[in-house]
Amino acid sequence: MSNIDKEPFPRLALIAAAVLIGVSITGAAAARYLRVNAPPSTSAEQAAPLAARDLTFFDMPDGSVEVRDGAGDRIVFVAEPGTNGFIRGVMRGMARDRRARGIGQEPGFRLAEWPDGRLSLEDLATGRSIELGAFGGDNRAAFARLLPPRGGSPT
Repeated sequence: MSNIDKEPFPRLALIAAAVLIGVSITGAAAARYLRVNAPPSTSAEQAAPLAARDLTFFDMPDGSVEVRDGAGDRIVFVAEPGTNGFIRGVMRGMARDRRARGIGQEPGFRLAEWPDGRLSLEDLATGRSIELGAFGGDNRAAFARLLPPRGGSPT
């Protein structure tokens, strides 16, 4: 027979554990309640972008990807075959989502830089948005160069 069979578990330890669990649950509930019931504020999502451009992406027969302005009239950038892997990867994922929904490559995307430094790419046909800064500075820069000078409007 061991000591645990002879002596009861310390009551103070049980009380302390119960208090710790209760405080944790109460704190989490209070934080959730305050965040859910917080008054609306001017957030980065509600602010106007610093720079934005509507773009269309077209796969070309030679394997390159043409990036055109929103109207499709002017070529903004050409990703030659074997280059710009991040741009190609992001657009491949967006194209997969569009194919699943029966949408072609003609509808545009909106690239926007926000006051808080975020850079987002929104699919105007599906509403899907990607925060490009989450993939690192070099990858963010690959898309940032497609933006017009600051103060420009979506084209």
